Amino acid sequence: MLRDLIFFNKHSYSELQHSEEKMATNILSSRLEKLESVGLISKQTAQNDKRKKLYTLTQAGKDTLPILLEMIVWSSKHGKGLNLPAQVLERMKNDREGLINDLLANIKSAS
Repeated sequence: MLRDLIFFNKHSYSELQHSEEKMATNILSSRLEKLESVGLISKQTAQNDKRKKLYTLTQAGKDTLPILLEMIVWSSKHGKGLNLPAQVLERMKNDREGLINDLLANIKSAS
């Protein structure tokens, strides 16, 4: 879910539910509650639809970005089936700070 918030700009429950993993709704709810309880995400009510909840990264959640990037680099080296564009991998290796800054600039802030 952190991946989807950071890299795919997903914020609503339904957007997260339609991620590649296709996890059951009870598992998704449980994981969102856990991430919120440990302070990695926060939940707000959508302004345009009071029934809809939006999830955003807290500062602690944003601070996981370098860890996630390192895992992606490791996976590209040791994993199979990771189809990462070569230019993205090169940027991770050669301009990690710039990439982190660009990604953080595109992440919705927790209010």
